[in-house]
Amino acid sequence: MTDSLPTRPTPTAPLAPTTTATARARRRDRRVYTRSHPLLFGLLAATRRRAVTRIGGAVLVHGTEPYRKALTRVPLDRTAAGTTGGAARELTVGGALFDQEGAGHRDARRAVAEDLGAAGVERLRPVWQDVLARRLAPLAAGHTVDLVPLARELAGATVRALLGTGAAPERIAEAAACAAATAVRDHLPGLRPPGAARAAAAAAARLEELLAPAESGDRAEPALRAMLAVAAVNTTVAALPRAAAWCADARLWDQAADDRLRPVLVGELLRVIAPSPLLPRVAAADAELGGCPVRAGDRLILVARHAARAHSDPPDVHRPAPPGEAQLVFGAGTHACPGARLARAQLDDQLAALAPHRPTVVRARVDRGAALPGWRSLTVRATGHPVSPEDR
Repeated sequence: MTDSLPTRPTPTAPLAPTTTATARARRRDRRVYTRSHPLLFGLLAATRRRAVTRIGGAVLVHGTEPYRKALTRVPLDRTAAGTTGGAARELTVGGALFDQEGAGHRDARRAVAEDLGAAGVERLRPVWQDVLARRLAPLAAGHTVDLVPLARELAGATVRALLGTGAAPERIAEAAACAAATAVRDHLPGLRPPGAARAAAAAAARLEELLAPAESGDRAEPALRAMLAVAAVNTTVAALPRAAAWCADARLWDQAADDRLRPVLVGELLRVIAPSPLLPRVAAADAELGGCPVRAGDRLILVARHAARAHSDPPDVHRPAPPGEAQLVFGAGTHACPGARLARAQLDDQLAALAPHRPTVVRARVDRGAALPGWRSLTVRATGHPVSPEDR
């Protein structure tokens, strides 16, 4: 089923964001939640007015401060079933970044931080800039472009360069998406489908095989390589098309074209789209969050989207959220996502490449099977260009 919205008339002058345009952008973006996991996100929407809510053995954490406290001050069982670390341990042989503690965790994070620091990002930048230039070139000729395959290739090419593997970018992206989609069933309520564990293990094995280093002596373990690929591919494919749709619907292309405003817009868009909207965790000791008692073994559903106020505060480059609040979509404390710099750089370059075309969305379809809420296809065309005959 295609989720299409009428295309706006071509503007005769630069258009500033309006309340109507913002509502349009929010309405479209909400579909990635309501059509991929309607029951789960319906429950989260119904309980978000309270900072913390208990439902049986699960504690839903929506409030900004309780969310931050849960990540920085509550002892967490990082290998429990139904958590990111638990999925990593189940899919691999352990030792992945997300299920480690102590010295092993610190060493792994230090290695990843070096690869994804300022120098590492600049080394990788030409890789995704080449994908953007090639994939977006048809816009200038009046052709439409689907931004989801672009995001997949961009993510796969970045992972290939980061990990030094020889596999094709599209194969890396496909395998990482499959591994994440099978593993995410551990994070969601309900019974697991028959054969889910075998399917998840097989998907992880295929991904690890693809990611084998082209040269011997690579320092990253197979499990760590696989989890880096899963995180990088799935967040990129979820984030980049959604951010572009926000810019198109909310009339943010003038801001995206401004070198001074674009970095602020990038931060605001990442806050609002919250590529990983939920962080599933398990408490390892008794605690208290927002006045709600937490018992060891309780499942914590940390709602990054609500903690960063993505549901209520649209992107605003003139009054952006405080950095400490915007950063919450990448976690907090010692376990915050080390790929935040990479995500910002990739989105900044995508917006800079798209802004001259002022694209509008002509077709959008939700991906109902992906690990993270996102689009299965998001087709755009440049403002002022009619659809070319081959795109009809």
